Amino acid sequence: MTPVLQGPIDKLLGGWTRTRKFDAIQPVRRRQMRFIDREEVARRLTYEKCIPIVRQAMIAFSSGETKQLLRSIIPLSEGRRFGVMPGAMGAHGPFGAKLISVFRETFQRGIQSHQGLVILFDAESGAPVCAAHAGEITAIRTAAASAAATDALARKDAHRLALLGYGEQAQTHARAISKVRKIESITVWGRSPERAKKFADRMQAELGVPVSPADNVREAVAAADIVCTLTSASSPILKGEWIRWGTHVNVVGSSYAGPAEVDNELVARSRFFVDSREGVLNQGAEFLRAKEAGLVDDSHIVGEIGQVLAGKIEGRRSAQEVTVYKSLGHIVQDLAAAWALHSEKD
Repeated sequence: MTPVLQGPIDKLLGGWTRTRKFDAIQPVRRRQMRFIDREEVARRLTYEKCIPIVRQAMIAFSSGETKQLLRSIIPLSEGRRFGVMPGAMGAHGPFGAKLISVFRETFQRGIQSHQGLVILFDAESGAPVCAAHAGEITAIRTAAASAAATDALARKDAHRLALLGYGEQAQTHARAISKVRKIESITVWGRSPERAKKFADRMQAELGVPVSPADNVREAVAAADIVCTLTSASSPILKGEWIRWGTHVNVVGSSYAGPAEVDNELVARSRFFVDSREGVLNQGAEFLRAKEAGLVDDSHIVGEIGQVLAGKIEGRRSAQEVTVYKSLGHIVQDLAAAWALHSEKD
């Protein structure tokens, strides 16, 4: 009998290993491969469900209970990439990978920029048991992870949200952040004023709070308590000098070394947290730029958000601190979300 898993992984798997045997002599029951499409993911993976899931996944990751490799990214043509993210939910838990394409220009045609599959393998037989729509899981779990980080790092009285970007992640972040703070107003900035206005009107009708487009980034963040950068910008659009003391910033848009959304000053002046220390040291564009400029070293990374959520590291220390959460996203978040959908009854 496999030892019972303890801690965050056991919570994620719902005690799955308590009744499972991994004995080669035991006959393995064949399972039919399941596919969970975009509509089912969107309907069932609510923020009320997903935020606690990714919270536990990040705690499990930072406590060393999970296994994963750095993502591999193959550049295709301009603005197009293909990524592979493999990982396992513990030595005796389900494992799998996310295969995903990122085509930035498809957003203009109303198509998700992230397309692919999350593949789950059964820990007992080694067989693939589930394929889930990776684009929708990515959209929801990324925002849920930012919400978990915001809950841990933003001031408790934070109520003004600024979104830089008006794409799918702006939508999901507006919804998710609203689950952890009482948001009373939202400002949004994007390169197309027309699209920013349409986004503002749509989200105001959905969320029931004032949502206003801003003419520029500085205006968008001027009064914000929480800022989310959610763009495909190749060079910084947000300057540290524009951020008020006491603000929390989720830096989300860039997921590999190269494109950067925020400048070196914001990295240097902030209390800087990451989802994965190894990931950011290798692929966190904003941190790497500030490090190359000689403004920070590796010790500037206070810790992983999973360590904060587990109570191992102090998050915000005062109402005046600027906190930053650099999100690359990691496969354990995807596997945990997909496993919840696969293992629970619809």
